[in-house]
Amino acid sequence: MQMSVYFSEAAQDLYTVRDCLRFAVSRFNQAGLFFGHGSNDAYDEAAYLTLHTLHLPLDRLEPFLDARLTDSELTEVLSIIQRRVEQRIPAAYLTHEAFLGDFSFYVDERVIVPRSFIAELLREQLSPWVAEPEEISSVLDLCTGSGCLAILAANAFPNASVDAVDLSPAALSVAEHNVADYDLQDRVHLIESDLFARLGNQQYDIIISNPPYVDAESVNALPPEYLHEPKLALGSGDDGLDATRVILEHAAQHLTANGILIVEIGHNRDALEAAYPNLPFTWLDVSAGDQFVFMLHRNDLL
Repeated sequence: MQMSVYFSEAAQDLYTVRDCLRFAVSRFNQAGLFFGHGSNDAYDEAAYLTLHTLHLPLDRLEPFLDARLTDSELTEVLSIIQRRVEQRIPAAYLTHEAFLGDFSFYVDERVIVPRSFIAELLREQLSPWVAEPEEISSVLDLCTGSGCLAILAANAFPNASVDAVDLSPAALSVAEHNVADYDLQDRVHLIESDLFARLGNQQYDIIISNPPYVDAESVNALPPEYLHEPKLALGSGDDGLDATRVILEHAAQHLTANGILIVEIGHNRDALEAAYPNLPFTWLDVSAGDQFVFMLHRNDLL
């Protein structure tokens, strides 16, 4: 049976939120969708898309399961489910909404969907590596994309001025939207630059970066969902380390005397340590383990 036939039948035979949820899970599993942009599986994504489309609280599915949908509501729910299945568009682009912890951000296809482990570390104000968060006065977020980490850094370090850098003017437009949503225009400054190129001699107490880090082989094998994201924000040379190399080369001159550098590098720990055997990387613990985010002090980089 063709997928479009399923959706034609659904418009006639589905009535409740429960019906739509079951239908979505079935279609997502049947289509073999990839879930790597906020949801863990077909059920979570189906619940999110259904509740969001119906303007219902995202954390309260149970009270609404047996509520009947109006014809227009059913049409809207089926439409977003169909787009997710047939176009393989990540859910965040369909709803223009992505989450990091308790923070939500506007997103569209000008930026990658936020999913950085650095967000977990900022939630703890980089403890124990930062002893006095109130004393941090300057933070740099390289490859800011949607501006999500810059906004989280401004929240974590209330007295800090945050520079948010990206090469893409389109991405910075999205970041501007999010900075305004959080009323942080006076503290988060958006800068169009290829990494450090336009920062002059500016120095920072903390530099964070979630740069492009997907190696060429992995880029070629990405699921269709990732093809909706900007290529510029994913791949970084044959081994995925091109951007990280530039960061390591220039970070010291942009860090204050006791400054620290924190960078996310995906699955490239072995390749990075092989390329820089003399750098004393500290690998930070995040929910997925200690393979994905490293820290270096300024003195380590000299």
